[in-house]
Amino acid sequence: MSHRTITALTNLLRSHVALGKSRIETLCLLIVGIVGARTVNLGHVACERGGSVRTASTYRRLQRFFQHVRLGEDWALPLVAGLVGPARNWTLVLDRTNWSIGAREVNYLVLAVVTRRFRVPLLWTVLPGKGNSSTAARIALVRRYLAHFPASSIGVLLADREFVGAKWLKFLDDSKIPFAIRLREDLRVATDDGCELTLFARLHRTRATRTFRGRLWSGCEDGPSLAFAAKRLRGEWLIVVSNLPPRRALQAYRRRWAIEAMFGDAKTRGLNIEDTRLTCPRKLALLMAIVAIALAWAGRAAADLLGSREPEPKSHGYLARSWFRIGLDHIRNLLRSDPDRATYPWRSLAPKRLKSARVV
Repeated sequence: MSHRTITALTNLLRSHVALGKSRIETLCLLIVGIVGARTVNLGHVACERGGSVRTASTYRRLQRFFQHVRLGEDWALPLVAGLVGPARNWTLVLDRTNWSIGAREVNYLVLAVVTRRFRVPLLWTVLPGKGNSSTAARIALVRRYLAHFPASSIGVLLADREFVGAKWLKFLDDSKIPFAIRLREDLRVATDDGCELTLFARLHRTRATRTFRGRLWSGCEDGPSLAFAAKRLRGEWLIVVSNLPPRRALQAYRRRWAIEAMFGDAKTRGLNIEDTRLTCPRKLALLMAIVAIALAWAGRAAADLLGSREPEPKSHGYLARSWFRIGLDHIRNLLRSDPDRATYPWRSLAPKRLKSARVV
């Protein structure tokens, strides 16, 4: 790891994160070290530093960073958004990722932005245990987004089958957030004509795409009237509820899979976030912020490298390397061959101190 890269990145981020000189250097060491080592394991990151400093000293410095630094929960959002670009017509995707560390469960609820070149976490919550998120947790996460960006910045919000509920859908509709969320076949829907059936019963004789309007049944009738669109895929139904035109909702939902690819970037295909031994929710939230910054850095590096060009596809039509992998490989190469150029993608950030950043 080049000290020139750490110094350059420290100078660039000093006006964006409210940390002292030593702490901001440690943050930059973590960002660069995680990219260079392709793991969040602090022992491996410490080895990346090199030089005359003992690895044990660097390792203890990284540990103290997670032990003592406390920043606002959304401190990394302006950094990530600055690397991704202006918040206009964003596709947002909500999903969970979880794994076990011994007997402890790590469970993140993540709101990510998906564009043609980027798939990056924006906001997240560390959930207790390994179960699904509550409606209150989802609403709180979206409200955090709306505290920074207007609802008009959202082109569509996508989510899978576990993110349903009449109260949740009503909140999105009342907030003027376009959404397309997949449903299970056993859910009951009351159509506008007063007929109440499960989705499976309504669709079992349908062979092609079907659309209708109705309300997700919750024992009351004050929910919004929404569009339902169903399409048969490989022997099962893809059923989407939305406040968009039905066929447009089905088309938009195809992009939901990008968050699964993003989790792969953060895990085995990229930064190996599952290598962490951290279990404290506060430290896990800080770790995800650093990983999100690294993912956005890789995406911006790929965008700057390729410009208006597209990554080279293979004969079957899929990309030989993703935007993330192109950017990650490019940064790792520059860290060893031209350390000064490795921080060029960060120059798109406007110098501005973040009001939401706070250290205790």
